This record gives sequence, C-alpha cells and structure tokens, in this order.
Amino acid sequence: MTMISEPDAPAIELGHREAAPGKPSRAKAIGVIAAGALLITVVNVTAAVYLYRGVSDLRMMEARLEKLGQFEQRISARLDTVNNGFQSRFETLDRQLQASFGQINGNIARLEQGQPVAASEPASGATQPAMLDNTTVADASAADGGAGAGDGQPAFKRKVAPPGPNPSYQRIQQPDGKVYYKKIN
Repeated sequence: MTMISEPDAPAIELGHREAAPGKPSRAKAIGVIAAGALLITVVNVTAAVYLYRGVSDLRMMEARLEKLGQFEQRISARLDTVNNGFQSRFETLDRQLQASFGQINGNIARLEQGQPVAASEPASGATQPAMLDNTTVADASAADGGAGAGDGQPAFKRKVAPPGPNPSYQRIQQPDGKVYYKKIN
C-alpha cells in the first residue's frame, strides 16, 4: 500500500466523525429525551400527590357523613319521643274535652227534662255557706241547718277551682267571660 503524504497537510483522525449538516447530534437528542422524561416524572409525582390528598379527603368526608347519619338517627329518635309526648298530651286533652262535652250535653238534657242541674254559681234566692276543701255534702247540709233538705232539692258541693297556672303568668278575665293569661317577665 502506498501512501502519499504531504508534510503540510493536517492529519485525519479516524475516531472523530462530524455530523452531517441538518441532523442533530446524538447528545442533544439524548438531552431532550432526558428533559422530557424528567418533566413527565415531575407531572406524574405531582398528580400522585394530589390524587393521594383527594382520596384522603374523600375518606374523611365519608367518615363525617357516616357520623352525620348517626346524628340524624339520634335527632329522629328524640323528635319521635317529643312527638309521642305531645301526642299523648293531645289525646289526654281530647279525652278531657270529650268528657266535658258529654257532661255539658247531659246537663242540657236534664234542663230540657226540667230536672235541676248543679250550678257553678249560687242561686239568687238561697245562700250557700262557704265550704272548705275537705267538707262533704252531709257536712254542708248540716252546716246549712237543713235548709234545702225539706224542699226536695239536693245540696251540691261547690267545685274547688283548680290551682292557677304557672306563677309567671297573670290571669286576665274579660267582661264577656273569656280568660287570658299574660306572661309576666
């Protein structure tokens, strides 16, 4: 093999190749790929952190909703208890009203038949003695001296007024007979 050499010409190194014009170098391509992979990794890690926080918040909200359901059941049970109390009170009041209406209807029927009815106010012609809470009909007729016993009319015991309402209320009776209670603070 024959070699021609010029002493002034630069030597060519076989290990170093120059890139062809218009093609990027391999180092730049590897750098771009590494930067893209790093960016994707950062996005994935950020998404994983937010996903973990979201799942944690979701579990916490589910626990609070479960507690809210238990709270709702407790409130519902208490409301049922209160409603049952009010319902029993209304039923008691209804029975009392029905008894009162029955008594009034009985008194009206007696009046229509001409029989005497026990009046809550004394008759204008006869005076009744003041009675104590523990007096009986026999005691009242004995205290009356037998007045009314000869007429054939029975002596009735005066009804004792029920105790007044709560002391923080004032009773107001109007001339037309209506009674109102005014709260005193």
